[in-house]
Amino acid sequence: MNSPENLRLAQQFLEKMGSGASAEEIASLCTPDLDWNIPGDSGVLPWVGHKTGHGAISDFVRDTQTMVERVSLDIKDVLASDDRAVILGHLQTRINATGKLIDSAFAIVLTFSDTKIASFLMLEDSFAVSMAARR
Repeated sequence: MNSPENLRLAQQFLEKMGSGASAEEIASLCTPDLDWNIPGDSGVLPWVGHKTGHGAISDFVRDTQTMVERVSLDIKDVLASDDRAVILGHLQTRINATGKLIDSAFAIVLTFSDTKIASFLMLEDSFAVSMAARR
C-alpha cells in the first residue's frame, strides 16, 4: 500500500470511532486476524493487553461505550508511510465505576494488509489508566 491510502484508512477509522458506528462496522475495517495491543495492566480493564481477531476491537467498542465517558479527544496529527499510519493525540476519559479521570497523550500505530487494519497498537499513560480504574 502507499502513504495516501494508509492516511485515508486511518482517517476513516477515526471517523467511524468518533461517529458512534457499531462495533461490527468498525471491525469490518480490520483483518479477521487483527493483532490488538494496548500495553498495560491487563487485569484492570478488559481492552488492555494483547488480543487477536475482530472480537478484540468489537469488545473494545462495546466495553468503552458502557464503561467510560469520553470527556475530550483531541487528534493532534495523523501521519502515514507506505507501511503504517500513526495517530497522535490527547484524551480525557472518565471511568464510570470509579469516577476517576484519565488524562493522557497517546499514539496509535496502525499497520495494514490489503486495505484493512492488520494491527493496532495504542501507547498511552498506562499507569494513569491503571490508577483510574482501581477503586
